Amino acid sequence: MAFYQHPQALVESKLIGDNTNIWAFAHILPHARIGKDCNICDHVFIENDVVIGNRVTIKCGVQLWDGTRIEDDVFIGPNATFTNDNFPRSKQRPVKFAETTIKKGASVGANATILPGLTIGRNAMIAAGAVVTVDVPPNAIVIGNPARIDGYVSSVNNKRVPVSTKHAAAVGPQGALSVSGVTIYRLPFIVDMRGSLTVAEYGQYLPFVPKRYFLVLDVLSKEVRGEHAHKKLHQFLVCIRGSCSIVVDDGIHSEDILLDSPDLGLHIPPMVWGIQYKFSPDAVLLVLASEIYDPEDYIRNYDDFVALIPR
Repeated sequence: MAFYQHPQALVESKLIGDNTNIWAFAHILPHARIGKDCNICDHVFIENDVVIGNRVTIKCGVQLWDGTRIEDDVFIGPNATFTNDNFPRSKQRPVKFAETTIKKGASVGANATILPGLTIGRNAMIAAGAVVTVDVPPNAIVIGNPARIDGYVSSVNNKRVPVSTKHAAAVGPQGALSVSGVTIYRLPFIVDMRGSLTVAEYGQYLPFVPKRYFLVLDVLSKEVRGEHAHKKLHQFLVCIRGSCSIVVDDGIHSEDILLDSPDLGLHIPPMVWGIQYKFSPDAVLLVLASEIYDPEDYIRNYDDFVALIPR
């Protein structure tokens, strides 16, 4: 055997990669497939229709049921619970169990529960004890019951770490971020006894001529919008009332920017993944767009977006 099996482990499958360690009291059924360099800890049960990638860590007390798909570099914490049947009954099996996928680099915390048929996105982080009831986007950090997005992660020195929220006003009058092409503009803000005014025009503060605008408002603070990139379209975002956070991601670096004043503008160029979340109850987000609406210009799948980025 090219893998290590503890004497007290029951390993019925022969589809196990090199340098994988399987520890005491683990039980792996005959048709389960496990990649190389994995660590399967004590008291783990893996059913037949389970596929596990390379360099996966599965801590003690985890059961992986039929239909579970675990991609490379995933961490699953102790006693995390997976499910595969939305309406389980004793002695009644569905024709096909729901398929749950944990994408590359994601982590599932201790005692988290994953409902059937969900996808946990690339590099996502499921907090300990979270109950996940819907798909989790790539790079999202989710907490609570039901789990909600609380933040995002980024790559720093080849490690995935939480992204700290950066106040747009602290970046400077016209500050470029680590995310390629993304720029914060500090717009003129004029106050007198008649009220306040802020302004931007093309060539000065506004980096393109808008062909369209839309407003985002009345968003529940727990909801997330955006989650896409554009092939050609530029956007200029101003939170004209209240506040919201904008995550920008070029596939290598990520930033989380707080917009909370009408004199702060954020330019997002093409081929940057954008997310809006943490809306205050009174938030109104103005978005100026360089092109008219074209559904073909959208990239809505993060893996497709990453694949299009030149390396």
